[in-house]
Amino acid sequence: MAEDDDDVLMALVQQKRDQHAFRRLVARHLTSIHRYLLRLTGSAADADELCQETFLKLWARADSYRPGKVRLGTWLHRIAHNLAVDELRRPRREGSEALDSAADPGAGPEALTESSRARERLDAAMAALPANQRSALLLCQVQGFSNAEAARIMGVSVRSLESLLARARRTLRTRLENIDGSPP
Repeated sequence: MAEDDDDVLMALVQQKRDQHAFRRLVARHLTSIHRYLLRLTGSAADADELCQETFLKLWARADSYRPGKVRLGTWLHRIAHNLAVDELRRPRREGSEALDSAADPGAGPEALTESSRARERLDAAMAALPANQRSALLLCQVQGFSNAEAARIMGVSVRSLESLLARARRTLRTRLENIDGSPP
C-alpha cells in the first residue's frame, strides 16, 4: 500500500480518526474543490465557505466513503456539488463579488486588457448558464472528470450529462458570438 494513496489515507481517517491523514487529503484535494466551487458559485467567499463544509463532511461522514466504488475526488466533488446546489437555491445575499480574474503578469498592457475582457465575457456567459449546465461544463472541461464521473457527481445519467454539456456549449457559443459578433 502506498502511503499517499487516497484510499489508504481515508482508511486511516475512518478507522483511527487520523488527523495527519485528513490534513494530507485536504492538502491534496483543496485546490480542485475550491476551483470548482469558485467557478460554480461565482463568489470567493461562498467557495471558501462551501469548501470548508465539504471537508468537514469528509471528516464527519468518512465512514460512508466506499473505496473501489468511487474515487475519493469524485466523492468529494459530489459533496461539494450538493452543497453548492443548496447554496445556489437560497436567496442571494447582496454584495456577492464577481469571479477573480487571473492575468499573465508577463503580458503587455494590451494583452492584459484583451485577456481581461475575454475572461469577463466568459465569466458573464458562464454565470448566466443554468446551474446544472454550468456544473456539467466545469466538472468535465475545467476539473477534468470523465462524463461518467461527472454524471455520478451530479446524480444524473451519462446521457443527461452529455445533453447538459451540449446545451451549455451551444448557449456559451451563442452568447459569446452575440457580444461582439465574432466567435470567442
